[in-house]
Amino acid sequence: MVNKKNKIIFVVGILVLILLFKYGIGIPCIFHKVTGLHCPGCGMTRAITSLIELNPYQAIRYNALLLLIPFYGLYWILKMKKIKKADIIVYILLVIVIIYGILRNIPMFSFLAPTEII
Repeated sequence: MVNKKNKIIFVVGILVLILLFKYGIGIPCIFHKVTGLHCPGCGMTRAITSLIELNPYQAIRYNALLLLIPFYGLYWILKMKKIKKADIIVYILLVIVIIYGILRNIPMFSFLAPTEII
């Protein structure tokens, strides 16, 4: 069951996304500002905003990890059903996120860096 606190957090999150979308406000990545490297989450706010604008291709160009969200949802469904092997999904997703974070900073894989399609 979803408790009241989680519902409030969800509603606040949706409201924040709507405000970000309406006013074009971005959330700066501290990791990128300090190191100059792209963290695995860089571009995720812009990706979600692109999805709200019904532009899935641009969303994936900002951050392809967006494609993992359904698998994370699957993990929570399996976890709520008390399936013990559900935790392996989290470990697989964690490995993918780490590899993605490393690859997007290698020049040969620069297409993984957050980019805007013109």
